[in-house]
Amino acid sequence: MAKSQTNRVALIGAGPRGTSVLERLLANWAADTPPGATLDVHVVDPYPAGSGHVWQPEQSRLYLMNTQSFYPTLIPEDPELAPPLTGTSFDQWREARRGDGEGLNDADKAELATLESHDFPSRALYGRYLRQTLAALLERLPDGVEVTFHQTLAVAARPVQEGFDVELADGGTLTVGSVVLALGHIESRLNPEQRSFKNAAAEQGLLYFPPAPPADVDWLAVPDNEPVLVRGMGLNFFDVMGQLTEGRGGKFVEAGSPGAGLLEYRASGREPKIIAASRRGTPYRAKAGLAGYYPSSITMRYLTEDAVDRFRAAGIQPGFDHDLWPLLHRDALWAYYSTLARSQPAAIKDPAQFLADLEDALQPHAHTTANWEIEVGNVVEKYVVASRRLNLRGLAAPLAGRTFASRSELDAAITAYLDDDARRSALGEADPVKMAIGALHTGRAILKSVVADGGITDESWLAGLRGWFESFVEGLASGAPALRSEQLAALARAGVVSFVGPDPKFSVDRGAKVFRAVSPWVHDSPVEARTLVEAMSPANRVGINLSPLLEQLMKDGLVRTKIMMSVEGTPVQTTGLDVEPHPYRPLAVNGSITENLYVLGLQLSASQWGTAIAAEARPRTGPAYASGQRTLRDADEIARSILGC
Repeated sequence: MAKSQTNRVALIGAGPRGTSVLERLLANWAADTPPGATLDVHVVDPYPAGSGHVWQPEQSRLYLMNTQSFYPTLIPEDPELAPPLTGTSFDQWREARRGDGEGLNDADKAELATLESHDFPSRALYGRYLRQTLAALLERLPDGVEVTFHQTLAVAARPVQEGFDVELADGGTLTVGSVVLALGHIESRLNPEQRSFKNAAAEQGLLYFPPAPPADVDWLAVPDNEPVLVRGMGLNFFDVMGQLTEGRGGKFVEAGSPGAGLLEYRASGREPKIIAASRRGTPYRAKAGLAGYYPSSITMRYLTEDAVDRFRAAGIQPGFDHDLWPLLHRDALWAYYSTLARSQPAAIKDPAQFLADLEDALQPHAHTTANWEIEVGNVVEKYVVASRRLNLRGLAAPLAGRTFASRSELDAAITAYLDDDARRSALGEADPVKMAIGALHTGRAILKSVVADGGITDESWLAGLRGWFESFVEGLASGAPALRSEQLAALARAGVVSFVGPDPKFSVDRGAKVFRAVSPWVHDSPVEARTLVEAMSPANRVGINLSPLLEQLMKDGLVRTKIMMSVEGTPVQTTGLDVEPHPYRPLAVNGSITENLYVLGLQLSASQWGTAIAAEARPRTGPAYASGQRTLRDADEIARSILGC
């Protein structure tokens, strides 16, 4: 390791990714430090370091993580990386703190008392883990290292001789040799429709809540007992739902009568009337109840490391629709029907022969893409009862092709869907639908490794991966814990929540001074409310960001948005920065590398797919698990580059 005598670094962003870079800097520095060398690290973030903006320990306990306790970590356990100075995975921390309670408040202790490895922790508790892990690191600083925290905003980074002057919102300037952008979620400009709603609300005395991190919103401003339109039924929707129900004093209890679902809701009387809308008309499907992050019964047979290596060996840059999706599609079909044969053999005539014939039809030998699907369809039609045949695309759009005479009929249909989905989640690896989704989920992790850093063509990235597959797989595999579906069904039965329907259209009636929403598939009067909530985070697009630092870097030509070419040859502006892979230094407007500047996290969304997925504890083998370690490996690569390792 050839370190310079003095190394000054600015980490812009002190959430999990910025803290990961700090941890890797310390670990690599401690592994081989020349006598007399110094490392001076400046951490810049307006929010407290460790937890950053999203994971603040003071936020509501109703905001849950979307991964179970066993999954996330800040500390790598990869033997190929420099050993950490201290720290554990979140699950190990959970066990230790449950025993000693060190540094915890009463709310932390109450949550830990019942939180198990397979449960979904609150974001507040994960934030406590992040802060305590950072504090432990700071207590073990290697010789020659100094870490300074600046709880303010970085507004500019201007090149100087062998480094940058980083300008701070509080008037200070840091002169450093390297800068790491670990900005995380940043505010963005509203789209034209959102701006029009915001302006109309100001003019008409309405309430409009634009996209925002849920913990930043004053939910008490939503009036009691009035209709509120909520647009978006992804993960943020359940945050909104929780704040407007349990957050208002309501309670969920076990249902006391048959056929009433798993839960009943006891209202406080302060709830608004929530009217939910999304393009699909339904929320994401709930996560299956599994012992691990991926189903143990699922072994990928087609989209495998060997298959990926064959593309590389042949010098082929695969296309998504033509090369990768057919393999993953096969895995999803096999996962569904092999689980069906195991758990519901009565639905199949001669299950053993069926699986043999299915396996033959799925083999990617002489079939064309169209032919193998036809052959599989013929096999399924021959053996499987009609009611148990898989409509994979239909899983993500459960209301497709249906019309409803009234919104009450729609509400009943969605409640039945939620009940069925929660039931399937409870079955876990015994449910064919959840195992087909499990194969897609595992395949998504493999794809994350395959497509990173230009692993697929621009055309298929735009038209296939981001064009249709991303929203499709998110609706199936990125859902909330099944508890949320059970709660939503209970709220629908209690009349607290109702739904607009698929493909909703929103408008403002200035005469009536209301927001309005209507679905073309529901034959009922439009929904009206004086409050509209956008249940989504700000758009992760660097081209419309409101970060003073990124805007300055773009204006000065030090970074640029990545441009991809569509199949028609049209340049398309993507969501992320254009970077040189490993260790992710941005390209300047002239195409040269901006030296000593590094990027980690969401702003890599045009080079990495699935950048929001957390780092996984306990590295294992195979690309599905390697993808979970990618953030930690990226942080290590950046640290080693800065230190000259």
